[in-house]
Amino acid sequence: MNNNSTPSVEDRVRASLKKRYAREKRFRYYGIGAILISMLFLCVLFGDIISKGYTAFQQTYVKLDIYFDPALITPEGQMDQNTLINGNYSGIIKQSLRDAFPNVSGRQDKRKLYSIASNGASHTLRKMILAHPELIGKKQSVWVLADDEIDMLIKGHISRDIPEEDRRLKDNQIQWVDQLMANGRIEKRFNTTFFTSGDSRDPEMAGILGAAAGSFYTLLVTLALSFPIGIAAAIYLEEFAPQNRFTDFIEVNINNLAAVPSIVFGLLGLAIFINFLGLPRSAPLVGGLVLTLMTLPTIIIASRAALKSVPYSIREAALGVGASKMQVVTHHVLPLAMPGMLTGTIIGMAQALGETAPLLVIGMVAFVVDIPGGITDPSTALPVQVFLWADSPERAFVERTSAAIMVLLGFLALMNITGVLLRKRFERRW
Repeated sequence: MNNNSTPSVEDRVRASLKKRYAREKRFRYYGIGAILISMLFLCVLFGDIISKGYTAFQQTYVKLDIYFDPALITPEGQMDQNTLINGNYSGIIKQSLRDAFPNVSGRQDKRKLYSIASNGASHTLRKMILAHPELIGKKQSVWVLADDEIDMLIKGHISRDIPEEDRRLKDNQIQWVDQLMANGRIEKRFNTTFFTSGDSRDPEMAGILGAAAGSFYTLLVTLALSFPIGIAAAIYLEEFAPQNRFTDFIEVNINNLAAVPSIVFGLLGLAIFINFLGLPRSAPLVGGLVLTLMTLPTIIIASRAALKSVPYSIREAALGVGASKMQVVTHHVLPLAMPGMLTGTIIGMAQALGETAPLLVIGMVAFVVDIPGGITDPSTALPVQVFLWADSPERAFVERTSAAIMVLLGFLALMNITGVLLRKRFERRW
């Protein structure tokens, strides 16, 4: 007899389908949840960087009534270039501040008063006199850089409510700043110095131009070496190399090199390029050579994948009409695979742009003020500049660190977007 309580095959199948659909639905929700959590952490990270760094794109300036005293600029009456360069411009700044606050007396109070203006204010006056020597003996209102502590106060990064002994700015300094603000002598402007200057010990004078130039020359060397070598290696391994143990050994090592920590390449560059070959330290030439070694596996692997994506029928058709093996590769396969190769190259360049560890090992962590003019000049790179500023104790360097990270992320995003657009523009589907 049949037991009526036993479910039929159809009921069991329906129940199992229901459970399977429920599991698939839960798995889909888990995936969506993972994506949302990842996006949340990413937004928190970017939000923290932007909230700390956006103020670095503005800088506080102080308006001073400057009297270009001939006794301080040309004490002996000479107007030659060397005399104008060596003039006592810091003394002119101090005299202007004393005239603005005549009631300030005492050595300590005057020293606090002088700290309102940046050390770079004297450089501003020097440039003005070198460009217009006729200003000597005249009085003119000049906007000069404010000190980084004044800049932090104006931007709200220094609280006025905490006790005076816990602040780097004292009460009388805050009163002087408030008086200058009431007279319209303090304002915030776009921080062009951040984009037009090299590194500096003074945060208000520090910029990323030197590091950006160093990164540019380093990537230029990397691209000039890694692109032709990587493309040639991929073409040989994919189109011409015989299948034997030697080529298998090369392929395995290329794949393994792609996973080697970047600092290992830095140690290799230090041992070979600097200690053995005697190339200059802290130079984009050495940095480019090291990053070439690091990015070659990525470019070779991506280029080989692009070559494999070209249908074999194209090769057969070209061979069938009498083309040689080299003509098949150069005239047919390589043009079709080039979009994928370019994408892999741009990804490798973006990886090289963000690397820090190998550049630290070869000495590009040095404090370099001058803007490099070539691949052999001492320089640093944007990631290393971020590393240096992050280790500085001044509060003003915190915002500049975040701002430099924003600029670096912008370059990385631009390079990745370029790679995507190239792939979309030139990619062919069969």
